[in-house]
Amino acid sequence: MALHVPKAPGFSQMMKEGSRMYSGLEEAVIRNIVACKQLSATVATAYGPVGMNKMVINHLGKLFVTNDAATIIRELEVEHPAAKMMILGSQMQEQEVGDGTNFVIILAGALLEQAEELIQMGLTPTAIAEGYEKALEKAMEVLPSLVCETVEDVHDKVVVNRAIKSAIMSKQYGNENFLAPLIAEACISILPGKTTFNVDNIRVCKILGGSFYQSSVVQGMVFKRIVEGVITRSEKAKIAVFTCPIDSVQTETKGTVLIQSSKELMDFSKGEEDLLEREIAAIAATGTKVVVSGGKIGDLCLHYLNKYNIMAVRLSSKFDLRRLCKSINATALPRLTTPSAEELGYADDVFTEEFGDTSVVIFRQDEKQSRIATIIVRGATDNFLDDIERAIDDGVNNFKSLARDGRLVPGAGAVEVELAKHITQYAETCPGLDQYAIQKFAQALGKFPVVLSDNAGLKTTELVCELVAAHQEQKVSSGINVENDGGLVDSVEAGILDLYVAKYWGMKYATAAACTILRVDQIIMAKRAGGPKPPPQGPQDADD
Repeated sequence: MALHVPKAPGFSQMMKEGSRMYSGLEEAVIRNIVACKQLSATVATAYGPVGMNKMVINHLGKLFVTNDAATIIRELEVEHPAAKMMILGSQMQEQEVGDGTNFVIILAGALLEQAEELIQMGLTPTAIAEGYEKALEKAMEVLPSLVCETVEDVHDKVVVNRAIKSAIMSKQYGNENFLAPLIAEACISILPGKTTFNVDNIRVCKILGGSFYQSSVVQGMVFKRIVEGVITRSEKAKIAVFTCPIDSVQTETKGTVLIQSSKELMDFSKGEEDLLEREIAAIAATGTKVVVSGGKIGDLCLHYLNKYNIMAVRLSSKFDLRRLCKSINATALPRLTTPSAEELGYADDVFTEEFGDTSVVIFRQDEKQSRIATIIVRGATDNFLDDIERAIDDGVNNFKSLARDGRLVPGAGAVEVELAKHITQYAETCPGLDQYAIQKFAQALGKFPVVLSDNAGLKTTELVCELVAAHQEQKVSSGINVENDGGLVDSVEAGILDLYVAKYWGMKYATAAACTILRVDQIIMAKRAGGPKPPPQGPQDADD
């Protein structure tokens, strides 16, 4: 006879066996803080222009070598619920600004680290969270006064280049002088009005081989394909785009044809060939010089396309077809019919070119008409090309933010130290226990110059002391010089500038994440369901 063992009293008797629960300061709050500190320490070493790279191998076995926090976090698949909250904050930053994800995680980690000391002193987590929110309000008041430059005209390449250079420097230190003008040129060339700018309109085509300095910008689209027929170049071309295969059409209904003699058989197949030739001739009569197909191009059709001097390109991705239509201003046709004048697209030059042993088809537009620009990136390894692509992505996102809000603040840790100074002064005027938390917020901001200096291998204690002293003397734009054996640098003169919106949202998201984690006092984990994990739902294509 089986004995019935009563469950332990308390919370666990209400839950299924195998569930776990942590409560109270020691178990829940401190545990969460320790996990978040570890995540923060991991990405902190990748902060700044001389940050270290991480080698991440994801669940599919793909290798990433990068110092981009957003990529590191995305591929790590962190399980801890509190660390996930910090990651959510950094993902919101990625969506809002497209840069500054590392800033959010380091600041949230520093805030929680400071909160741990206050909890051990006896402050309640709620009081700390309230103090942090007050300190954030003060920081938001002070931040607009630290704006050092404003980008008025986003069509000015020199100004844009200066504004986005620091963001590229943090990913590709040493290559920023070549990469920043390239990105500025690509972004400005497709900017129609004052503010509407779509990040998706800057494409990156990665081609292995060659030197990084052979990278270039093309107005229009570039596809790693070869043309189907014999014609490889067409200038001032009208383009017809079909989403269907270009081949003899299968009839909707099945039918039987009785053929009596060999002549009838010849006539039957000749009739089909004539029909195809008439269709291709009708397309050629509209002035079409290039045909793009979303499916296969039949041999017979290819013969007639060559006969009428029409270039044939096949694109297998429907997303590529859509973007091409947008770029050349064409309408994609679902079946093989003669396109009208409105449905035809136009490109100044369609041609094939070889980079190393990679063949590409280029649809190039005149600069005034181009709605999509492609940056062709050359390099020696796939990992290097991926990292350049991430740097380009950051630069393009910075440009998008500049088009909306052109304000810039000093970089190199100058803003954080200046804000910390103001918040410390504010803490001294606050009565009650809040002032401890407000002071700790200022100390958390002071973590950034320390991280920058540590990553560059400089004498951190001396440097940070010098930096704080410089800010006490009203040198607002003094920051840390990570090159030439350290020292201080005037970040505005050196052209080290950060986006105002990146700092604004970064502090908001980091504080919100830290306060949410602090306000958790119980973690209840239900028993996991058995069986393998279901695949994540949603679009299976990254572009969807």
